[in-house]
Amino acid sequence: MTDLIRSWIDSANSAETEFPLNNLPYGVFRNADGGLRCGVAIGDMILNVSRMEEDGKLDLPKPSIFAAGVWNDFMDLGPNVWADFRELLIKALAEGSPRQKELEFYLVPMSSVEMAMPFRVSEYTDFYAGRHHAFNVGTMFRGAENALPPNWLHIPIGYNGRASSVVVSGTDVRRPWGQLKGPEMDAPVFAPSKRFDLELEMGAIVGQHSDGPISVQEADDMIFGYVLLNDWSARDIQAWEYQPLGPFQAKATATTISPWIVTKAALEPFRTATPEREKELLPYLQEPGPMLYDIDLEVGLAPNDKAETTISRTNYNEMYYSAAQQLTHHASSGCPMRVGDLLGSGTISGPEKGNRGSLLELSWGGKEPLTLETGETRSFLEDGDRLTLRGHARGAGFRVGFGACTGKLLPALERN
Repeated sequence: MTDLIRSWIDSANSAETEFPLNNLPYGVFRNADGGLRCGVAIGDMILNVSRMEEDGKLDLPKPSIFAAGVWNDFMDLGPNVWADFRELLIKALAEGSPRQKELEFYLVPMSSVEMAMPFRVSEYTDFYAGRHHAFNVGTMFRGAENALPPNWLHIPIGYNGRASSVVVSGTDVRRPWGQLKGPEMDAPVFAPSKRFDLELEMGAIVGQHSDGPISVQEADDMIFGYVLLNDWSARDIQAWEYQPLGPFQAKATATTISPWIVTKAALEPFRTATPEREKELLPYLQEPGPMLYDIDLEVGLAPNDKAETTISRTNYNEMYYSAAQQLTHHASSGCPMRVGDLLGSGTISGPEKGNRGSLLELSWGGKEPLTLETGETRSFLEDGDRLTLRGHARGAGFRVGFGACTGKLLPALERN
């Protein structure tokens, strides 16, 4: 197992930090005048690489890579530059580095800044690629014998979502209005969603363009990094609108991502294989090696900022299809992929009740409400609830984390 790489920044050597030198995730923060700056997390500090570029302290192939205040232009430079930049940062921030005095000037306390979207989302696609989640949901609506759709074990199912509604952690989310129709109703009504939910997911960020079909290995090479992702879902809106097509307004309210992009390079030591296949995949989807990651995940729910209850614990290694397989299938029709495309993994649930990644599953469609530490119960989200997703991979005496992915549910707006 990989050991901790020690830094001259003391907080980066703590076993409790999510941001040791082994990690070095990329984010964007607002400085004192409100401007957006690209930064790298290290311990409890942020290295201001936008300022370093302005001062001529970085040697990059093109000028003004960080001027836009997002990481898209850097992604566009390609995997070789990604690797060189990471190596430069590790050497400069490592214990005993001769650049310590120089770089101390560019460190900003993490506690003093507001985080912003780390990249410009080009397109957003959400998948339905967790077997336990798909089986649970299918069982609720179709029974265990017909839980999985006939295509599910052959193809990573997905739908095109809204890039415009992807928001960074800390952004409040408003309960949506939509058409609702229960089984006992003769006609739908337009009202606030009563069955609003979370979905615990990982998001993969595409860092290179494609034009035509790609292999699973090529897809993996194109992935820049990963974020935590909460794909907020209005279950009652979806139940009425998805006949016969897929999610539309039920998934368009918001998708929250964590503020730090953990690079694929940082996750390399934690690779693991996808599960054994129940049906052999077609050749274009078969993987050349391990494409998943061993990342512990959890969800906390705090009602009206009271005590938080951890309502779910699972692991990213429960996914049936990897992000590389999802990307390969996405491009298989010739669909061009762009720098900044975001792929949602689909809800990540495990085999036990406490591993379920949505309230739909945890409360079994509302029939088995959860009891929180405050004594309150939940079948679906109530106004004032704050959801926090957390995740990290574990090394030998260190963690590689993403930062919290959090959002608070606000009441629906009044309408005439």
